[in-house]
Amino acid sequence: MKIHTKLLSAAALLAVACHQPQQPAASITATITGLKDSVIYLSIPVADSAKSDTVKVKDGQFTWTGKIEEPQKIYIMTSSRYIELFMENAAVTIKGNIDSVDQLQITGSASQDAYTAYQKSIEDLTAQRDTLYSKYQTVQGNDTAELALENQIEALRAQNRARSVAYVKAHPESPVSLSLVSDMATFGEYAPVDSVYQLLSPAARQTAVGKRIAARLAVIKKSAIGQPMIDFTQADVNGKPVRLSDFKGKYVLLDFWASWCGPCRAENPNVLKAYNKFKDKNFTVVGVSLDDKADKWKEAIAKDGMPWMQLSDLKGFRNEVAREYGIQAIPCSFLIDPQGIIIAKELRGAKLHTALAEILK
Repeated sequence: MKIHTKLLSAAALLAVACHQPQQPAASITATITGLKDSVIYLSIPVADSAKSDTVKVKDGQFTWTGKIEEPQKIYIMTSSRYIELFMENAAVTIKGNIDSVDQLQITGSASQDAYTAYQKSIEDLTAQRDTLYSKYQTVQGNDTAELALENQIEALRAQNRARSVAYVKAHPESPVSLSLVSDMATFGEYAPVDSVYQLLSPAARQTAVGKRIAARLAVIKKSAIGQPMIDFTQADVNGKPVRLSDFKGKYVLLDFWASWCGPCRAENPNVLKAYNKFKDKNFTVVGVSLDDKADKWKEAIAKDGMPWMQLSDLKGFRNEVAREYGIQAIPCSFLIDPQGIIIAKELRGAKLHTALAEILK
């Protein structure tokens, strides 16, 4: 009897395929007391956006299965809290209380274990930071005390950053290192962030997260200190187009904010104080709002008593200027000199007054 060689080959391939180990799936099994929602939303970053899954909840319990292309941080959103965890293709269990998401027990993920270890390594700094933040209310209105508190917080941030850099250097391929560099790139200045990015292994830089950081660096490089501010035109509250270059020859605080942003509204009185103090010294403020409703925008301007130029394209976080400058969080500000060069960033609180007093002597 003759057996066709093609049939033998097909049979051999089928046998091999049957014995191939299956790729593990990612799964989450959660029991969270106090969780009253009927659904939660699980968000997985993908390229420049995120994939979102709706997951049913019953009596604080839910399960989810899927696939994670590479170990990375994902997010679980409830109606009152959000949970972040490092996930890979593994079976993960979450237990705890919705009112203490920072104390949830998350097991089964090696990358989450690494992140938990990192968090424990900076617990002393976190505790000091929380203590200092609790003092903000007591120093408001006292410029000297406020500046001293901000300097203490800044010193803690510097220590935290140093530990993060040391972690990245020691773990150049870790998903936790990628996340730390990504967080730095959200708010940080180009050159320091790029120097830490270069500590990552070539393999880590080629992951999806690594490529997102590279793209982010290309954007923030354009708005780094020492760079000329990119000119733009947007409409004022009356719909009249205004160019940033119209203010060339003055020191300009370009202030990104929105009516719905609590920290922005809290900072507005401080900006107003600086404006009134320095407006006769070749200084002004230009606000760019990330609002999408004209009435809310104008109402906030009037309520907060902001007399300077206000601009917006009313596209919310898709504001074209904000996207050009890579702004991912507000309030955010740039101080521009009379030649249109960025000379400082993120000046808030007493630091704004100190910097302007030094520059506008």
